[in-house]
Amino acid sequence: MDAAFWKGRRILVTGHTGFKGSWLTLWLSRLGAEVTGYALAPPTTPSLFAQAEIGSVVAHHEADIRDLAALRRVFETSRPQIVFHLAAQAIVRQSYADPVETYATNLMGTVNVLEAIRHTPSIEAAVMITTDKVYDNKEWAWGYRETDRLGGFDPYSNSKACCELAIDAYRRSFFDAQKLVVGSARAGNVIGGGDWARDRLIPDIVRGFMAGQQVVIRYPDAVRPWQHVLEPLHGYLVIAEAIVKQRLQADPTFNFGPEETDAQPVRAIVEHMRTRWGNGAAWTLDNAANPHEANQLRLDCSKARQVLKWTPKLPLSQALDWVVEWYQGHHRGETARTLSEAQIDRYQDIVTQ
Repeated sequence: MDAAFWKGRRILVTGHTGFKGSWLTLWLSRLGAEVTGYALAPPTTPSLFAQAEIGSVVAHHEADIRDLAALRRVFETSRPQIVFHLAAQAIVRQSYADPVETYATNLMGTVNVLEAIRHTPSIEAAVMITTDKVYDNKEWAWGYRETDRLGGFDPYSNSKACCELAIDAYRRSFFDAQKLVVGSARAGNVIGGGDWARDRLIPDIVRGFMAGQQVVIRYPDAVRPWQHVLEPLHGYLVIAEAIVKQRLQADPTFNFGPEETDAQPVRAIVEHMRTRWGNGAAWTLDNAANPHEANQLRLDCSKARQVLKWTPKLPLSQALDWVVEWYQGHHRGETARTLSEAQIDRYQDIVTQ
């Protein structure tokens, strides 16, 4: 990653009001990029977007990616050179509650972004963010590769697999002729400070610990490829940079996940958080009937290592320590902006060593 590459570049981020989008927007701003954001209002209260005052470092457009006309107008006026598409309905359990909205937002929203990209000649590169859950999960003990079959049991996962098919169709139908490379990224389960979503492990843990209540855990033995949020964001930046510098032209789809040994069960995450948090933190098992979720999911990220020279920098234990550090610091009164910028700077120092 070349930090100087980003200075002064015009970047458009969809979903900049979300958890990952807020972290990415703040990082791009610190790199000196000119960032335009397109998204709905923050999906949670509180939100990292509001707490870290992300609106002060981005040209903020509050609109729906399902509105193609509005999206096209923002693309036309901002004339982005690089696009990162993160806007999505990202909660598995919510996709069971409202599958129509999930497909409309994730699939047709992505098609709208692809269509806006197709008609914007200033764009040099685009990175479409999907998820590690796009694979037809066979509960394998080994990691899925980018060439493995797409699928998805629940509406969220399946809608994201549909996004990958749409991205590939646009590549072959339009972008190859335009000589525009559009990458896609499938990241593992991200963790980090400032995530306040419901029905997501880390925020649920933090809310329970802060309230002095036992945290109720649904699937303690479910294995996921956990990684700090800055790890895949670094990968997205590397993809875009490689495309612009013409180091990446063919098959630009990549997994981003932790080292193989850091794909751990939920129980290990909760126990590390409990021990690190202290103050009598505790958890208990949820015995209620819950919607289906995969028991095991791992990623093979060897392609990103070989092609992009990307590697994860934070072992899981360190990533969890950074998470606890952020939330406890915020609980003590430190600002979200200060905490987030400090971790971005520390991570960037590790990357550039």
